[in-house]
Amino acid sequence: MHGLVNRSIQCFIADTYGAPAWQAVVGHSGLPFDDFDSLKPYDAALTGKIIASGSAVLNKPRAAMLEDLGTYLVTNPSMNSVRRLLRFSGTTFVEFLMALEDLPDRARLALPDLDLPELELARVSTHGFELHVRSPQAGAGSVMAGILRAMADDYGALVMMEVLSIGPGEDCIHLTVHDASFAEGRAFALAGGA
Repeated sequence: MHGLVNRSIQCFIADTYGAPAWQAVVGHSGLPFDDFDSLKPYDAALTGKIIASGSAVLNKPRAAMLEDLGTYLVTNPSMNSVRRLLRFSGTTFVEFLMALEDLPDRARLALPDLDLPELELARVSTHGFELHVRSPQAGAGSVMAGILRAMADDYGALVMMEVLSIGPGEDCIHLTVHDASFAEGRAFALAGGA
């Protein structure tokens, strides 16, 4: 697993719940260190271990914690590069959705060894979409749901969604875009700044 993934989980817990909460996760999971290196690869089992420990220490269901992680990746100012990568997908939330399948390839342009989940989008009605999220790492659909909720807010869209587990390594997110311009979205400029 790319170190950036583990580092993101570490930052999410420390920034959201405080450094003592992260230290409790480190202790609970038996990590021999307390700081992940963003550029170093780690065994995927270690990622699963810190997620399980985070859920236990925070007393929060795994799916809810992972969805909060996805939201954090878009909304926390220290993660602005993630938001920028996502906003380059389109000027509206629906354009963003339609470009999601290309996201793993675009991310690999910046980080060639980053292994993101496979995304497959289907439009099932005028306002309805299904996003299949496939990953060997359990919980990827929950992280993606958090990202999608945050991006809907970012674009000012009113979106309802539900995450369903299809089987090992696959989730399906059902989305209904009720109003693509429900509220004023956050400012974004291709040249940077906002």
